[in-house]
Amino acid sequence: MPRLRLALNQIDSTVGDLDANAEAVLRQTRHSADRGAHLVAFPEMMLTGYPVEDLALRSSFVEASRAALRALAARLAAEGLGGLPVVVGYLDRSATARPKYGQPAGAPQNAAAVLYGGEVALTFAKHHLPNYGVFDEFRYFVPGDTMPVVRVRGVDVALAICEDLWQDGGRVPAARSARAGLLLSVNASPYERDKDDTRLELVRKRAQEAGCTTAYLAMTGGQDELVFDGDSIVVDRDGAVVARAPQFTEECVVLDLDLPAADPRAPAGVVDDGLRVDRAVLSEEPVAEDGPRLSGGRAEPLDDDAEVYSALVAGLRAYVTKNGFRSVLIGLSGGIDSSLVAAIACDALGAEHVHGVSMPSRYSSEHSKDDAAELARRTGLHYRTVAIGPMFDAYMGALGLTGLAEENLQSRLRGTLLMALSNQEGHLVLAPGNKSELAVGYSTLYGDSVGAYGPIKDVYKTSVFRLSEWRNRAAEARGQTPPIPENSITKPPSAELRPGQVDTDSLPDYPVLDAILALYVDRDRGADEIVAAGYDRDLVTRTLRMVDTAEYKRRQYPPGTKISAKGFGKDRRLPVTNRWRETG
Repeated sequence: MPRLRLALNQIDSTVGDLDANAEAVLRQTRHSADRGAHLVAFPEMMLTGYPVEDLALRSSFVEASRAALRALAARLAAEGLGGLPVVVGYLDRSATARPKYGQPAGAPQNAAAVLYGGEVALTFAKHHLPNYGVFDEFRYFVPGDTMPVVRVRGVDVALAICEDLWQDGGRVPAARSARAGLLLSVNASPYERDKDDTRLELVRKRAQEAGCTTAYLAMTGGQDELVFDGDSIVVDRDGAVVARAPQFTEECVVLDLDLPAADPRAPAGVVDDGLRVDRAVLSEEPVAEDGPRLSGGRAEPLDDDAEVYSALVAGLRAYVTKNGFRSVLIGLSGGIDSSLVAAIACDALGAEHVHGVSMPSRYSSEHSKDDAAELARRTGLHYRTVAIGPMFDAYMGALGLTGLAEENLQSRLRGTLLMALSNQEGHLVLAPGNKSELAVGYSTLYGDSVGAYGPIKDVYKTSVFRLSEWRNRAAEARGQTPPIPENSITKPPSAELRPGQVDTDSLPDYPVLDAILALYVDRDRGADEIVAAGYDRDLVTRTLRMVDTAEYKRRQYPPGTKISAKGFGKDRRLPVTNRWRETG
């Protein structure tokens, strides 16, 4: 039985940076070659980054991607790597697609290629296009119609792209029909909480359906609101895990696989779902089963809180660094939300790149001011205090505001101050709002909602507490100082915009609120269904009304890391002008 040494490069790429992405492919291919790889793979759309969104509709970008692919093939050969097959994702265009109503003009394709001998030896496009959640691939791409199979060292390797595994049919049964010895799927599947378990079961199931060892190579890193957690997996034909990469890290997984030799009776022509077998024979001579064997390793998945926290760190780090910022600025109130955001920022960027500012008003408690200063001391971030009292008095003298307008003025003064410091000093401002507050509109436009990124935008308040407690426990386990003051976790949440104010003056207790929101926002349950689940009808009606009337605020909130199956933004799209009410 031939032995194939496979190198899976679980790495990050940056949308639009074709030169840097190509350099990463070259660097990692060289590293893979040094470890004796026979076949090297990179994630979905590695050359262009993912998702490219409307860049796919620009002919200039499509052609730049195609040119970059050809140049990469030539450069690999020029540097002595031409004899090593490399699978790399890129943006292509169908040469055969005819203009068709409802399809993107120019027929762009989410594609991958096998580079070998200085040439593009084989190309193929994703067959199943996702069009749910954050995905709009019907808008951007036309599907592929081939079953690509490349023969390497006497082994037939069937190739697929991401959704080709997530949907039934298509290339998975076609790989069995083509009698492949290995199914290799390249992916850029965004992170969601608990997706690692779903992913593992999926890969196991598809391996059994394909009847061969299956390798699932995933991207890591972040792009805007999306995070990619890696967790690349290889399983044998029976679904047993052979190798598994760690989450949220770049990794080159190299492993030896004993695979069946290519079957000379393997069919040509059309197989399952009308896919046409497209074969490229690169090397027939098998590798003898001798020498040290590489296993690839089996990383243990992170526990739930560690996984979510790691995703929040990775998302913020990617957004800040890829957009050219060197530092971030946070308004520190001493509350739990800004404290968690500060801890995430310090872990993502280093405390030396994090700036906090306390902006007390006449209603700010001494313990809140002390808690903000204590967090700064524990983390080592840059800290200053700028009181908003004089500014507030000047506005009040000119306008004579009362009630809610007076309360929100304080928040807006803080927002203006943060943006002024951002302009002056070049920091990126982080918005501290959580998913519970965004859902019910418990935020002030141009006040606490200002900023360029919301690290906990997709985190419910109950999870904010849990993650803060987890982060402190993790620090203690490492013999470090917990970053978040205990008082910030235990005191009742409050905006402190009037004497004695607490969040529960306006909102239900957060465990109840979050449970209702999870049903309405994340699972699209109606009022009657939520009441039937055991919640008070009046409370449900009031909560759902708050959610519905706050859509205009959410539209103006900055992007933030997505960790749930339905985050605000691309996942959940509702009209601002909307008179339908789920009142039961």
